[in-house]
Amino acid sequence: MRTQTRIRAGANSLKQEGKKAARGATTSPLMETLMRLGYVVRGLVYGVIGVLAFQVALGVGGALADPQGAIVALGKTPLGGAVLYGVLVGLIGYALWSVIRAVLDPLHKGTDPKGILERVGYAVSGLSYMLLAFATYGLITGGTSAAHNGAQTAQTQQTTASILSKSWGPWVVGIAAVIFIGVGLLQMFKGLRRDFERQFQPYALSSNQRKWIDWLGRFGTAARGVVFTLVGMFLFLAAFHHDPSQAKGIDGVLTALLHQPYGAWLLGVVALGLVAFGIYSAMSGFWLRLKR
Repeated sequence: MRTQTRIRAGANSLKQEGKKAARGATTSPLMETLMRLGYVVRGLVYGVIGVLAFQVALGVGGALADPQGAIVALGKTPLGGAVLYGVLVGLIGYALWSVIRAVLDPLHKGTDPKGILERVGYAVSGLSYMLLAFATYGLITGGTSAAHNGAQTAQTQQTTASILSKSWGPWVVGIAAVIFIGVGLLQMFKGLRRDFERQFQPYALSSNQRKWIDWLGRFGTAARGVVFTLVGMFLFLAAFHHDPSQAKGIDGVLTALLHQPYGAWLLGVVALGLVAFGIYSAMSGFWLRLKR
């Protein structure tokens, strides 16, 4: 009994030390810097997608872009080379932060169904941003996997086709679709809630500034939730009809919105929401402090 007690005590001690080390890594100055840069880069990417889509809605040019297309557009600016290196580091930082949120749960989402769904969403986000980082690196180095507009839809369809070729494929694609729909609906719900965002606390912000950043965050999060929900719905249709061509990325979803009745208005509202989300995300990197 004494031996078992000692083993149990040793295991608990190791567990506590592991949690302490994990918290230290999460709150380290390096991780916080990467996290902040990640939020800024995420905001920049979504902001570009939104601006380009809004131009299309107004009929004054623009393009219906996915995140890779937005990065390509950033690379064409006068300081494109330097911007791309900053974007690459930010994407890696945000991917790492997403994995930390999923595994170590520093935001205390817990293990209830809602918390698990959010943490699964963080894990998917981490994977997607790491793939986006690889594509950005390819764009910088001129590699074959370089970022280009429309890549997200093409990659989604290729992956969906590969999975659907298996006997169990429709179920896997269907489950992925349900996860996307669930995460999207959860974001829409969060955007509509009055208390909105609890993971950040403001500092050096007036009450009026806090009100504006909350409004931008709520509108932007709800708009991004609409996009994610539609991505999930198209993925579900691909599984149901066993047709990978029905799967779409962000650019495909925006194109589908444009082709609906009053499509220019629908696209314009969602585009403004993505711009708002971009501004909010960038502000989060500069002005908000993560709650411990």
